[in-house]
Amino acid sequence: MRTRRDGAVLTVTLDRPEQLNAQLPATWTALADVGASLDDDVRVVVLKGEGRSFSAGLDRSMFDTSSTSGGGLGELVGLPVEEAQERIRGYQAGFRWLRSPGIVSVAAVQGHAIGAGAQLALACDLRVLTDDAQLRLPEATLGLVPDLTGTSTLVELVGYSRALEMCLTGRAVGAAEAQAIGLATLVVGRDELDGAVADLVQALLAPPVGASRATAQLVRSAVGNDVAAQDAAERAAQVQRLHDLVSGR
Repeated sequence: MRTRRDGAVLTVTLDRPEQLNAQLPATWTALADVGASLDDDVRVVVLKGEGRSFSAGLDRSMFDTSSTSGGGLGELVGLPVEEAQERIRGYQAGFRWLRSPGIVSVAAVQGHAIGAGAQLALACDLRVLTDDAQLRLPEATLGLVPDLTGTSTLVELVGYSRALEMCLTGRAVGAAEAQAIGLATLVVGRDELDGAVADLVQALLAPPVGASRATAQLVRSAVGNDVAAQDAAERAAQVQRLHDLVSGR
């Protein structure tokens, strides 16, 4: 995995194209480290995959249940239950930071986004897909469950019934359907992906930073708040913005 900083924009690129950017525990640790190292000047994080696919999910070595080392499924089985759950919690940290206060995250998705790859795309605030992209959550068909924050983000985006159907069937969701049901923010041709993401990033950076961050926080809180709580959050945020504007912030 590699990173590039360009002013207020941090680009994170999965860089195992020969393995279709298949993920390992080291991938999630590296992602969590990136999240922990963010400074207040970063406003947008772009997450990409090198090569022809965004990420084909778990590296095949992870499925070796006979091995008790290397961070695979076999190692998890060999751990005490609480320790295994704590290990997974550490893996989830590599995904959760993509919705940290102060940043907006954008996934640039081409080709396949399967399993952990789909969950990584779902962890971002926004997703730009190429017209040949496909998202799949096949964990249940393999006897497993999505455990990298994917269930909550999927239900948030597409609703309970559709999320349940997608997770239990493990079917591929193409780009056109993804856009129709709210998984894709934008769908473009493969050769237009970089330009479309760059245009979106510039649009996200256009509002003043204080207003942008306060608005993003309001939209995020609206998912869980009841009407009264959200109305109160809007009032508080607006009064704070007015004070900030008067004081020149």
